[in-house]
Amino acid sequence: MTDRVTLADRIEDLLPQTQCTKCGYAGCRPYAEAVASGEAEYNQCPPGGVQGIARLAALLGKNVVALNPANGEERARPVAVIDETLCIGCTLCMQACPVDAIVGAPKLMHTVVAELCTGCDLCVPPCPVDCIEMVPVTGERTGWDAWNEAQADAARLRHDRRAARLARERQAAEARAAARRAQAAAGSAESAETAKSAAQAPTDDEAAKKRAIIQAALERARQKKEALAAQGVAPKNIANVSAEVQAQIDAAEARRQRLGAAADANGGPPGADAPPPPADDDR
Repeated sequence: MTDRVTLADRIEDLLPQTQCTKCGYAGCRPYAEAVASGEAEYNQCPPGGVQGIARLAALLGKNVVALNPANGEERARPVAVIDETLCIGCTLCMQACPVDAIVGAPKLMHTVVAELCTGCDLCVPPCPVDCIEMVPVTGERTGWDAWNEAQADAARLRHDRRAARLARERQAAEARAAARRAQAAAGSAESAETAKSAAQAPTDDEAAKKRAIIQAALERARQKKEALAAQGVAPKNIANVSAEVQAQIDAAEARRQRLGAAADANGGPPGADAPPPPADDDR
C-alpha cells in the first residue's frame, strides 16, 4: 500500500504549481494532501486540464474523467497585465500574488514580471481600481500544453520561499508585540512601585519645598518683630501671661533662633522636621 505522505508528494509533483486555489484549497500542496487522503477528487485542477487529470488518474489507478466545471474551465494560460496609468500603488495585488510576480512599492506604480506570472487570477479581485487584466499568451495551447515542468518547479520554489518569508515576518511581529506587552507590564509595575514609594515618603523636591516654606515663615516673623521694635511697639498682653505660657514662648523663640542660625550656617533653609514658631504679635 502506498504511504499517504509519499502519495501526497507524488501528487503534488504532477500539479502545475500555479497556486491558483481554483481547486478549492489554499494551494497545490493542500490539494495534493486532500486528494491523497480521499477528501478531494483528482479532477479539480483547471490549470492542469485534461492532461493533468490523466496524469493523476494514472498515478491513482483510476479512470480519466472530465474536469469538474464547479472548479472552472481549461483555458489558454493568461498573464496579468497592470494598466500603469490607473495603478494607485495600493500593494493589494502584491499581497495577493502567491509567487511574488508583482513588483512595486506603496503609492508607486506596480508591474507584473510576465515570466514569473502563473496566471492564477488572484491579483484581480483585490484591485480597487480594476487596473489588472488577464491576457492569454499561449494561443490555442491549454493545460500542460501551455505550461511545462521547469515553469512549475520555479513557481513552486517561489511560492515556498514566499510562504517562509511571511512566516518569518509573522513571527517577528508576534515577538515585537510580546516585547511591547512585557515592557508595558514592567512599566505598570514600576509605576505602581513608584507611586507606593511616593505615598510612603516625601520626595526630595517636596522636602525642599517644605523647608523653603518654613524658612519664609521664620523670615516674615523676624522682619515683623524688628519692625515693631523699631516703632517702639511692645508685645501685647505680656502682663497677664502665666509662667507656663511664658515658658512655651521662650522655648519657641529659642527654637526659632536655633533654626535661623542653622540656616545661616548651612546656606539654606532649616530642617523640615521643626515646626515654625508662632508670630510674635499673636502672643
